[in-house]
Amino acid sequence: MADVATGGLAAGAIDGAGKAGRGEHGSHCLNCHAELIGPHCHQCGQSAHLHRTASALFHDIAHGVFHFEGRTWHTIPLLFWRPGELTRRYVQGERVNFVSPMALFLFSVFLMVAVFGMLGGPFGPLNSGDAVQIAKARTDAANQLTALEAEMKALQAKKADLKAKGQKDPALNERLGDLVSREAELRLVTKGLLKPNIRSEPIDVDKAGLRTGVPGVDHVIQHAADNPELAAYKLQSSAYKFSWALIPISLPFIWMLFAFRRDVGLYDHAIFATYSLSAMTLMVVGLSIGSAIGLWGWVVGSVLVFFPPWHMYRQLKGAYRLSRFAALWRTFALIVSAYTAALIFFIFLVTMGA
Repeated sequence: MADVATGGLAAGAIDGAGKAGRGEHGSHCLNCHAELIGPHCHQCGQSAHLHRTASALFHDIAHGVFHFEGRTWHTIPLLFWRPGELTRRYVQGERVNFVSPMALFLFSVFLMVAVFGMLGGPFGPLNSGDAVQIAKARTDAANQLTALEAEMKALQAKKADLKAKGQKDPALNERLGDLVSREAELRLVTKGLLKPNIRSEPIDVDKAGLRTGVPGVDHVIQHAADNPELAAYKLQSSAYKFSWALIPISLPFIWMLFAFRRDVGLYDHAIFATYSLSAMTLMVVGLSIGSAIGLWGWVVGSVLVFFPPWHMYRQLKGAYRLSRFAALWRTFALIVSAYTAALIFFIFLVTMGA
């Protein structure tokens, strides 16, 4: 819930100030000192009504999280049913009635993180058998952490002795680095922040054909194979932090679909991409909630397969005023572009994690 609240406040800050609370005001703006001629300053836009009470502060927080000045209820229906109309109207200047694309995207990402943390993904949480194994694995992790800390303490003492003698041991440093990584994983497991690894056998990198011949890359792959849950956790954390990077990554692909049209530019494509990503994120959130309350798996799978291309088609057709044929071939091209952008984003995340 803290993630949801943070997302709402961050989105509210990007989307602009909320409606004024109760309070007194004089004849001049308290921000730029211009003479007031209405409820808002005509110079800087600040509200003339200011408040300094705790209740008004909590009202602003609740307002920022749940209302977005009421514009959410104008935006969400159009985002899912008429995404092209929403994109076109926003680009053409209708801003007051709609949540801005970046604010909606921010909130949807925070909401997805919160829902995943509480309910799991679209295909639901673990079954009861997994839950029993995980509980046992967490107990084992606590015992392993105690032994590991003792080993690290001994190795650090040995390293200090070598340093005092002016000597170095690369193998010792590498072993300490591995133990630090393992310690981080075990701590996350024991605190309940990371699902423990309940695989019966470790991944064999050589048999899986994952060796690249590049020492640095192979080292990262080996660590991911040894600690897959930790690697997944790091990727998830990086994806959450750098989700905004999907927007600039997607822009060149969208631009290529309209390279010869002079009536649209990068700004239009950015609005298109941000609203589209928001819709896909909210779709995953909705499916996760639906799965948690018993929605059939085949329904979840069908929506995941058919909703994205359907939404892309409608958004392309409405936003750029395309014919059916022009929207259809661009939809297929956009699907390929989306997978390519996702691959680039994944490589970017791996690079940041490495």
